[in-house]
Amino acid sequence: MSLHVESPTLGTEPVLASTREELATFLGKRAGQVALVPTMGALHEGHASLMRLAREHADTVVVSIFVNPLQFGEGEDLDRYPRTLDADLVIAEKEGVDVVFAPAVEEMYAGGLGTAMTTVTPGDLADILEGASRPGHFRGVLTVVAKLFGLVRPDVAVFGQKDYQQLALITRMAADLNLGIEIIGAPTQREPDGLALSSRNRYLTADQRQTAAALSRALRAAQERAAYGVPAARRAAKSVLKGEPGIELDYLALRAPDLGEIADHPEPGSQGRILVAAKVGATRLIDNMELRF
Repeated sequence: MSLHVESPTLGTEPVLASTREELATFLGKRAGQVALVPTMGALHEGHASLMRLAREHADTVVVSIFVNPLQFGEGEDLDRYPRTLDADLVIAEKEGVDVVFAPAVEEMYAGGLGTAMTTVTPGDLADILEGASRPGHFRGVLTVVAKLFGLVRPDVAVFGQKDYQQLALITRMAADLNLGIEIIGAPTQREPDGLALSSRNRYLTADQRQTAAALSRALRAAQERAAYGVPAARRAAKSVLKGEPGIELDYLALRAPDLGEIADHPEPGSQGRILVAAKVGATRLIDNMELRF
């Protein structure tokens, strides 16, 4: 494999590294700030926006594509999760990414996925919301992110705010473990009808796709009522969801920005977050929005 070192331009094919050695060889020839955008592939405009934001903060942009088995629980969609590397490389090229790191499972977990492996314990924040519904999920997320941080040694890492709890946990891990990495949260990208962009949206039928748009409508309804307090915002969101029988609600939660508990009537001008998870058909979707009280 030929490794280039010149600055990228839009439309320049990125280096594809599939091993740790290839990645290290490429990065060893680079100078300046490095930004990492970790993904599981099946890239869309939401991911592309992360790449553009990463470019604003670094000289070299690394995109990882790895469907991480450690963060999937029993009965989840690991086997059917879309794997579209060729199409992903086209998006990475369009956005001027320098290198795409797309390792095999055996490359990321050379010692295997056994019980003896070292993992990251994410703390109590991982036990609520997504963590309550998907036990062990964030242990898998933080473990693979820590491994990617160790391999890439980025100055900056960019994650989407759509996975808000994940972003909060990764930000805390970077601070608690003194990793010296700036974690940047990028705004959620949405379809014209408000549905948050997600690789899992492709699982939805046309009818389910229309139903799923109610999730963002519910969050916006909460935003509009936030000035009246948390109970009013919650009622507004639930009222929207009650009108959509095709939505199986997992949780609807209003929290402080750090995901701690929030008073029913916060100080005027303060902020919060409303988070939702639900199944539409067999597809589990998540979303969140900022609240201003």
